[in-house]
Amino acid sequence: MAIAASQPPPPALPSSPGPAFRLVAPLLVAGAVTLGVYLYGHEHTPDPGATLFGSQGADTLGLKSWLATGILAAALLQLVTALWLYGRLPGRPPAALGGFHRLVGAAALALSAPVAFHCMAAYGVRGTDARIAVHSAAGCFMYGAVAAKILVVRTSRLPGWALPVAGGSLLTTVVVLWYTSALWDFNNFSVPLL
Repeated sequence: MAIAASQPPPPALPSSPGPAFRLVAPLLVAGAVTLGVYLYGHEHTPDPGATLFGSQGADTLGLKSWLATGILAAALLQLVTALWLYGRLPGRPPAALGGFHRLVGAAALALSAPVAFHCMAAYGVRGTDARIAVHSAAGCFMYGAVAAKILVVRTSRLPGWALPVAGGSLLTTVVVLWYTSALWDFNNFSVPLL
């Protein structure tokens, strides 16, 4: 009886990144975008004369408040359509709901761009009082949260809770931005708690 010669184990195949690494990537992207927006807003010299669709100074407040309200409505619609798409609401979602969900998200992002651009151009990042500090921080985080959510949606094999956390973070950021700006304007320059 011959004894088989022991053979070395086969070389290890390169493994794909684990779930922890795939979770770190959206966090790093969110952090990098947030930091970039913060640094730009902090270092840039504000121009109070910056215009938004021809309006300037205090005349922009009403326009930005209504645009922010549209963004909030779109974000809430995103929540409802996402819940329906993932089977958290009764009934079978229509086949076109996924496309509609993406369209509403793109519209919200497009609505937010002129508002964010004007805020950064006219005011930059400031911390002169609690409302402005919270609004500035949330504004810096907004596009980081958008980038992270898009990355989470496009990344396969993440834990099931990753997408709701990314979407919930983005929705919470939109609510905080609306609360510290549009509600403040609609409520005669006052908001509860700040």
